[in-house]
Amino acid sequence: MEKTQEQARQEILDLVADYCEKYHLQNKKPYEPGDRIPYASRVYDAHEMTNLVDSALEFWLTSGRYTEQFEKKLSEYLGVRYCSLVNSGSSANLNAFMALTSPLLGERQIRRGDEVITVAAGFPTTVAPMIQYGAVPVFVDVTIPQYNIDVTQLKKAYSEKTKAVMIAHTLGNPFDLKAVKTFCDSYGLWLIEDNCDALGSRYTIDGEEHFTGTLGDIGTSSFYPPHHMTMGEGGAVYTDNPLLHKIIRSFRDWGRDCSCPSGIDNSCHHRFDRQYGELPLGYDHKYVYSHFGYNLKATDLQAAIGCAQLEKFPDFVERRRHNFDRLRTALMDLTDKLILPEPCPASRPSWFGFLITCREGVDRNRVVQYVEEKGIQTRMLFAGNLTRHPCFDPLRQSGNGYRIVGELKIADRIMRDTFWVGVYPGMTDAMIDTMEKVIHEAVRQA
Repeated sequence: MEKTQEQARQEILDLVADYCEKYHLQNKKPYEPGDRIPYASRVYDAHEMTNLVDSALEFWLTSGRYTEQFEKKLSEYLGVRYCSLVNSGSSANLNAFMALTSPLLGERQIRRGDEVITVAAGFPTTVAPMIQYGAVPVFVDVTIPQYNIDVTQLKKAYSEKTKAVMIAHTLGNPFDLKAVKTFCDSYGLWLIEDNCDALGSRYTIDGEEHFTGTLGDIGTSSFYPPHHMTMGEGGAVYTDNPLLHKIIRSFRDWGRDCSCPSGIDNSCHHRFDRQYGELPLGYDHKYVYSHFGYNLKATDLQAAIGCAQLEKFPDFVERRRHNFDRLRTALMDLTDKLILPEPCPASRPSWFGFLITCREGVDRNRVVQYVEEKGIQTRMLFAGNLTRHPCFDPLRQSGNGYRIVGELKIADRIMRDTFWVGVYPGMTDAMIDTMEKVIHEAVRQA
């Protein structure tokens, strides 16, 4: 008897599961001392692979049912009303920032020349949307050993042009959300939480624990392979504000005014009977544009992987905390040589990495080179001091386009003395123990 479509589909998925088990999981070589230890890696099983193929068999190549499922599940996990899947964390930051430039926000709209407070010791895609739009980033310093914004500089950074604060939770460690949120509320400023390195982190404010990314006006996430969970490329923008959600979706979906999902027409039942601007009465609403937007959507193939990852995600967070705590305990005897990371008070971080700053007399480069030679992958704290990078040369030469508060001494020190190693959930205790042993050796020789 000829197979039905569903039977054929299930047979394919069963074969994919067997393939993953045999060629991806069973053949994976157990860690042995001397093996390379990456700072991050994908953690997955047959569920991700069968979801991916299940989506491919439908051949619905843009966003679809898996996208809708992922947005719903991530919203439920975070406890927010709205979530929009996008194609990367960088796009998530672009989407979030551009939402605040919408004329629909009236007097609170960010306009060209308005200022946005951020930090220099971070990742460039937190700042790039401001520069590209023509807003002015105002850079303040951070603190060690938390590596987050120095909240004592917030009032110094404020001016009559300030409209927003947009900063990241560094490597999973929440910034002082109470202080930052109080500052924003007192001046009527927007707050964007770049949560790309901190999904699953929690912060307690007024006796109630919240996920990071949900206390500001907009939160963003990244699902690039090294991050807390992955769908290959991908990101998300989330908010509790219905107007911001409408604007976010518009900027994500070409800037259009219509909110119909892909492949669906006239869900509002007013597709051909409204007047928009100077357009003819009844102009097709699917082609009315309220913003100069982009196509930032992800595909359903990516979302399918994300749906499987979300089911594992709470365990990922707990393993990251376990790995972080084990490594920190093992390195405590080096605190006269190294500054070890500390969580922000009132927080429970979902650690992305383990930051280390070398004290005076310990050469960071010698430590890093030794650790790398022993097969342990390291990373810098991203830009160190972003304002010293070549991308700022044109802005420096023009003498405008950004503003610095103080001297950014700590950002400069991080650029000179700081590095980090991974704590991703695929790491075993044996891998953590090898890392601490090698770091001890590296410090002795440096």
